Amino acid sequence: MSDSQSKILLVDDEVDILEFISYNLEKEGYKVYTAQNGAEAIKVAEKVLPDLIILDVMMPEMDGIAACEEIRRIPVLQHTIIAFLTARGEDYSQIAGFEAGADDYITKPIRPKVLVSRVKALLKRTSTVGTAPVAVIESGHTVTIGNLVIDKERYLIMKDGEEMILPRKEFELLSLLVSKPGKVFTREEIYYSVWGDNVVVGDRTIDVHIRKLREKIGNDLIKTLKGIGYKFVD
Repeated sequence: MSDSQSKILLVDDEVDILEFISYNLEKEGYKVYTAQNGAEAIKVAEKVLPDLIILDVMMPEMDGIAACEEIRRIPVLQHTIIAFLTARGEDYSQIAGFEAGADDYITKPIRPKVLVSRVKALLKRTSTVGTAPVAVIESGHTVTIGNLVIDKERYLIMKDGEEMILPRKEFELLSLLVSKPGKVFTREEIYYSVWGDNVVVGDRTIDVHIRKLREKIGNDLIKTLKGIGYKFVD
C-alpha cells in the first residue's frame, strides 16, 4: 500500500481541527476517518483498521491516553502507528503517552506542510514493524528470548550459556527493546524510558549504548531504522 492509499483516523473533540487536518491530508490522497472522543475512536478503529491514528489527549468521555491503552489491547491494532496531537507540552503528558503505547508526539498548532511531512514519516514505519512478534518467555525475574536470558534482578544476561553483567543503562535499554520485539522505539521514547525527563544527555548517547550492546549480544539482534529509532529482532 502506498502512502497516498493509507487510512488515517483523526481523533479530536474540536470540529474545526478535524476539518482542518482532514482537508490537508485528503489533498495528499489519504483516506481520512474522524472521531470526537476516545470511545468513538476505538469503535471506528476496530471497523476501518487504520494505518495511522492521530489522537488528541484531552477529550470528553475517554481521553487519548485511555483510548491508546485500549487500542493497544486489540490484537489487530497492536502495530497500528499512533501519534498524539495536543497543545499540551508538559513532559509528564508525553511520558504518559509513550507509556500508553504511542509511537510519536505532535504539538499543535502545526503548519500543514509540516504535518503532512510528519504523517509521511510515521507511515513509513508500517512497512518496518513486524507483524509476528518474537516469542518472549517470562519466568519470575528472568526473560528468555531466543538464545538470550535476561535476569532483571542481577542486571545480567546469558547468551548461549555465557554470563555477562551489563552496566545499568545498557541493561535498561536492552530490557526496553526486548519488551516488545519487532516494535520500533523512537529515540525520544528511549530517552524518556531509560534516562527520564530530568536527565540531559547528548545526541550520541543512545548510539554509543546501542553499539556497546551489539558488541556483547551480536550485531544482528538490534536493528537501526534510519531517522526513526531501534528495534529488537530474533
